Amino acid sequence: MNSQSAPSLSISDGYAVYRGPVGGGPIHRHGAFQIVVAGRDEVAMVDPAGTRYQAAALVVSPMAPHRILAIRDLITYYIEPYCLFADRLRRRYAGGIAAAPELGELREHDVAAACRRPSQELDPRLVAALALLADSDLAMPALAAQIGLSPQRLRALARRELGMPLTRWRVWSRLHRAVAALQAGLPLAEAATTAGFADQAHFTRQMREMMGLTPSVVLRALG
Repeated sequence: MNSQSAPSLSISDGYAVYRGPVGGGPIHRHGAFQIVVAGRDEVAMVDPAGTRYQAAALVVSPMAPHRILAIRDLITYYIEPYCLFADRLRRRYAGGIAAAPELGELREHDVAAACRRPSQELDPRLVAALALLADSDLAMPALAAQIGLSPQRLRALARRELGMPLTRWRVWSRLHRAVAALQAGLPLAEAATTAGFADQAHFTRQMREMMGLTPSVVLRALG
């Protein structure tokens, strides 16, 4: 990728890829693993304490707060935590932010197949619940009933194995569905409500909080 490349965003089963500049937005945290790969040289980010991380590639665990410093050429992979590729990331990289120079040459075809397969390490009931939430906005009682757990046990399972409450995963899933709706050509306000947000403003706030991007940036990237 070179500095003249237009921003792009694509969504597939188990992952999404953003290519383009990042303007140094606010501190945010994702529901997915994030792998950032510099188009040239290195990418840098900071955590809330101001600690700086810099390498050809960085891995950010789900819900780890961070801010990417402004960079013109970046490839960002969002890897859903319930897929097989996420198992590899959990085994190799500690929680938080980790330098991963060995991923500096990572390309989409390296992650696509493993992202389409379910995790072999997470509890299968949790994998099923996350997959259901990825496609719908089921209420907790109905979701828990479908996988044979009580709501309390499902919440505890998510906290133990994902390190985040299911409420945060629900927001992340709504963002994923809203972006998919934009990609399909729906207007911004309709994409927001279709995905389960109260309105366009709610969608914008949650996207900034969890992705460090705005819907207008995403729309440009979708072309």
